[in-house]
Parts: sequence; C-alpha cells; structure tokens
Amino acid sequence: MSDNDVDIRDGRGKRRIKLRDILVGSLLLAIGFSQSVQASTRWVVDMAGRNVEVPESIERPLGAAPPLTALLYALDPDLVQALNIPFTANSGHYLAPGVESLPVVGSAMGHGQQLNPETLLLLQPDVALAWRNSFSDLAPEMMEAPFEKAGIPVLYVQLDRLSDWPQAFEFVGKLVGREARGKALANYIRESLQRVQDALNAIPEAERVSVYYAETPDGLATDCHTSFHTEAIELARGYNPYRCQSQTMVGQERVSMELVSLWDPEFIIVQDPLFLHNAAGDSRWTRLQAFRKGQVLAVPRKPMNWIDRPPSFMRALGIQWLAHAFYPRRFTLDMEEETRRFYRLFFNIELSAEELNELLGPAKNMR
Repeated sequence: MSDNDVDIRDGRGKRRIKLRDILVGSLLLAIGFSQSVQASTRWVVDMAGRNVEVPESIERPLGAAPPLTALLYALDPDLVQALNIPFTANSGHYLAPGVESLPVVGSAMGHGQQLNPETLLLLQPDVALAWRNSFSDLAPEMMEAPFEKAGIPVLYVQLDRLSDWPQAFEFVGKLVGREARGKALANYIRESLQRVQDALNAIPEAERVSVYYAETPDGLATDCHTSFHTEAIELARGYNPYRCQSQTMVGQERVSMELVSLWDPEFIIVQDPLFLHNAAGDSRWTRLQAFRKGQVLAVPRKPMNWIDRPPSFMRALGIQWLAHAFYPRRFTLDMEEETRRFYRLFFNIELSAEELNELLGPAKNMR
C-alpha cells in the first residue's frame, strides 16, 4: 500500500482510495461552501479596461508572474501566499519571516515553471493578478485558461515600464485595502524617475556613455535597447549599442564576441556573477575599455535584482545607481543613504553596515 493511499470501510467492505483524491475532494467542498456564503462581490475595472466581478474583500490575491508577486510583497508580505520563482539565494535576512520558504508554483506567462489548475485549487486565491505588458495581448487565452478552469477572476495589471508602477501600486493597493501604502510606494517611484530625468535628459545622444548588458555566464546574451529588460539602462541615459526591436518577452538574444569588441563599450552591466569569473582570464574581454577602466558593474541582486529578471520596482533604485555610476558629476547621490531609504520603505528593514556592503560592495564603480 502506498503512503498516499488510505483504506476506507463501508457496507461493501474495504476500499482503497488515494489520499490525494480525498484532499482534492475536500478542497472542492470547501471552495463550494465558501462560494455559497461569499455573496458580497463588486465590479472592478482592471488596467486592461476589463470589467471584472471580484469578492468585496480580497485577502488572498495571487501574483501570476514575478513582477506581480513583487508588487504584493512590497504592499504587504502577508499578501504573498506563493512564489513564481525563488528569491535570490541567501536573501532571507532582507525578507519577512517565512516568505523565502513559501512554495514556488510558477507563472502564467513567460518561460520556466507554469501555473496549473491543480495548484490553484490548493492555493484558493480570491483573485489572480496577471501581468499586462508588450507581449501579453498576443495570447491572452493562454494566460487566463488555468484561472478560468479554477473559477478564479483575473485582473490585469499594466507593468510594461517602470513608469507604470506608480499607477499599479495605487490600483492594487486600493484593491486589497492598502491604499495609503500603495500611494507611498508610488510616490517614491515617481520621484526617482523625475530626479533622474531632471539631471540627465539634457545629455545629447552623442555624449551618452555606451553600455553593454551581459546577461549570461559567457556574457554573450543581451537585449535590445527597446526591451523592458534594458529599460533601466535607457532611463539612466546609457546608450545600448544593440539597437533593435524586441521580438520576445524572454529576450537574452545571442551576439558574437566580435560584435561586442566592435562596440567596445565604456560600461558593462553584469547580471550573472559567473561572468566576472569567466571574463577575468579572457583577453577578449579584459582588453575592452570597460575592463581597462574598471567600469564593469555587477548588479545588486538581494532580495531581488535591481534592474531586471524580474523587472520590478527595484528599478526605482537601480536607475539611480546606474545614473550615478554613468554620470557621477551630473547625478550626485549618497548611494548608501539612498539604499537605506529604499529598503526602509519597500522592505521595512534597517540595513546594517554589513548588509550595505553586501549590496553595494561588488557593485561599486571601480573608476
């Protein structure tokens, strides 16, 4: 007999039933009961303009993609019941207790593990928050299908660019009863965007520093200048020489070492820490001016990446970090104090000197 089976005795004798079937059946009964007593609903217009009926009180929202789960965490860690992808390893000291160990259930769009109706049945969310971006309208039925099967209403939240985040925080904050918190987070992002824009937007294109975005251990995957994956570089007035129109949401397009050498970027932004190890002994990389001048910047990653993968509210700090690195005289900033301020607001923690060094030590401009 399997550990997942139980014996049930009735008038006809003993029957073997899978424990999983009992659990699923119990959940279906519980859901049916909760739906029968949940008479109070309301209509909400989501950020795609759809009119959706949702429960009056939303206590268990589910982020259907990493940016939405990040948004929920910033509003209130208690709103997060599962993760789409794990946080950066060893980030627990930046997070609320227990969050790092939540189940990883996947996403409704993008690559990697995909959400399925069975998982949704176990989680029983009140509503699903779906990621609306440049590519989400291509096949909305694929994104919505698992939620429709589980009877869960779907609300789209527009998060294509960093400038979408203030409205998204306000929309979701009001939806889940954290309106004041949503406004506070929205205001920080608006102020950060404005601060960088005021300082740098007058820089002519010919005077912008050239920046290559190295995303993989070998450094030869990158993204177009139009991609949301590279938006932080553009906002900080870096010039991405890979000029093209994004064709996929996943990105990480392959380029040749010859092309990177031809670009000879002034800065290299590093996503994968292994790249620094691999490139250190490779003269093809070390002869580039970014390496010669010490302008190779490793992106801070805890508890989430500051500029990309996932593209989240962390970019509000990331664009300031990049702007200061690219143009230290035009964009003056006490990076340590701004980092403390950001983590205090978005993560409700006071950074120690050790944590600041962990975040900023590998990321400091080496000029």
